[in-house]
This record gives sequence, C-alpha cells and structure tokens, in this order.
Amino acid sequence: MDIEALKKNYNTSYLAGVLERLEREEREVRLMLANDENLHDENLKEMVDGELKSIREQREATEKQIQDILDKEKQEDEFPNEIILEVRAGAGGDEASLFAWELAHMYEKFAEAEGWQWKTNYESKNDLGGYKEASFEIKGKDVYKKMRYETGVHRVQRVPATEKNGRVHTSTASIAILPIRKKVSFEINPADLEMEYSRSGGKGGQNVNKVETAVRLIHKPTGLDVRCTNERSQAANREKAMMILTAKIQQLKEEEEAKKYSGERKSQIGTGDRSEKIRTYNFPQDRLTDHRIKKSWHNLPKIMEGGIDEIIKSIESGETGDEEE
Repeated sequence: MDIEALKKNYNTSYLAGVLERLEREEREVRLMLANDENLHDENLKEMVDGELKSIREQREATEKQIQDILDKEKQEDEFPNEIILEVRAGAGGDEASLFAWELAHMYEKFAEAEGWQWKTNYESKNDLGGYKEASFEIKGKDVYKKMRYETGVHRVQRVPATEKNGRVHTSTASIAILPIRKKVSFEINPADLEMEYSRSGGKGGQNVNKVETAVRLIHKPTGLDVRCTNERSQAANREKAMMILTAKIQQLKEEEEAKKYSGERKSQIGTGDRSEKIRTYNFPQDRLTDHRIKKSWHNLPKIMEGGIDEIIKSIESGETGDEEE
C-alpha cells in the first residue's frame, strides 16, 4: 500500500500512521533477529517469533480496514449520496412552468419518503407559481443510484385549467440529475469564470435584499451557468455555485463519453442527455409511460405525490413492457 498517498486521504490518514509504525516495528524485529547471536536461545527466539506474529496480524487487520475504506470511497464516487436536481420549463408557456413545479414537488415527496435531505438552491417562478427553472440539493443513501435515470425531457398531456374549449395541450419540462463527486479528474481555470452578484429575492427579515448575496457563475468555455441564492452569505453561495458548476462540467464530459459507447446498457436506457424525451404523463388516460423501457403505469395522482418507487426500480433493472402510448 502507498502509505504517503493514504496519509493525504482524510479517511485513511490515521490508519496509514498505524500501518507505518507496524511496518517499522516489523523491520526492527527482523533486523534484531538477523543480527543478535543470543537468539540461539530457544525461549528468546520463541518470544521474538510471537512478537513478529502479533505485528503481522495487526498489520493485516489494519490493511483490511484501509481497503474497506477505499472500497467504500470507490462505491461512493460511482454512486455518491449527494446530487443536484435541476428542473426547467420547456415548450408550453405557463402550463410547462406549472408542470415543472409539479415534477419538483413529486421528487421532493419521493425524497421525503426515502428519508433524504432536500434543500432549495435557486428558483425562478412565473406569475402562477410555476417554475421557469429551479435547482435543488438532495442528500441521502443511494440518492444518485435511484435518481440517475431521471435526467431528460418529461412531457405532460392534459387540459389546462385556463383552456375553455377542453382541448388537450402538450407541454414539456426537463430534469437534470448531477452527482456531486468528491473526486474529479479536472480543474477549473479561474480565468475561465465570470462571476455576477445580485440581491437575493424572496421573503425574509429586514436585511433581505440589502446585501448582494446571490451568485451567478458562468463558465466561458462551455457557456454553462449556475445560480445560487439561498445560502446566507455571498461566500457560501459562491462555494455552492462552484460545486454545482463542477458537477455540470463533469456531467457534460460523461454525456459525451456515453454517446461514444452506444452498445452499452447505459446508452440503451438513455444517454443521460437533458434533450432526450424519456417520459409522458397523460392525464386524460391517467397513464405515465416511460419510453426507454416501453412500460406504463396508472394512478397519476399518486405518482405526482411521490409514488415513483416502482417506476424507478423498473428502470434500474431494465425491466421492459409492451405498453406504449
């Protein structure tokens, strides 16, 4: 094991020190065993052999502890327990914004049922209370594992409340799931960033809107931008925005990679591209259809209140059906 590398890892630094000490003790005992003529004495030799055995057992136990930590870190890097969920209204005007809000509500209720933490980073609403766009942070066990296939275009078909002639309208909203990984394989050049500050909107005490705490970060090479408004200070919003921007760039790289390997299961389920139409919510027929696995479910009122566990399990397992709209 690379002890110097293990020392730099917060989770293994203490055990790396223990391992280093045990290896040093083992070397010293072996050196004594090789050089000391008195060790022809059987009792003394037996005592030294016992000490060597004890050191070896401690070292093996320590190495196993370290390996368990490294394996857990690897799994958490592949399926982190923290994500950013972004929702954005698509085609359909006010109806699309209302649907975007309903999707966010659906995921919030699902997160609540799973025991996950839900926090708003940024929201931009229309006059009816729908979302033009919004960003949320979700933390909890298996959050990315369960939510990773929700990225894409969600389509709704229904009669809007404002529709006088009873016609069914089609609107869309897009969802993006961004895993927050502790390790990333790139660095963002500060020269590539443009930063804007503004006053945070929303309800609050007498100090609200007096200080420019809201942050907008723009990554010039990709055109990606991130807003964060809900932290208490400008520094905290800037730090959160940087975390989200890093996740967005990482996702962009992963999307490009996924498209290269179209034969893999990941690509059969979907590329994880925000522009891919993945689902239709048909209210007149009380039916949700996932187009990737060609399977449908009924009881939309329950689904829109967070009842999506069965859907998520089917997508994760790749289970297919023969129902299609």
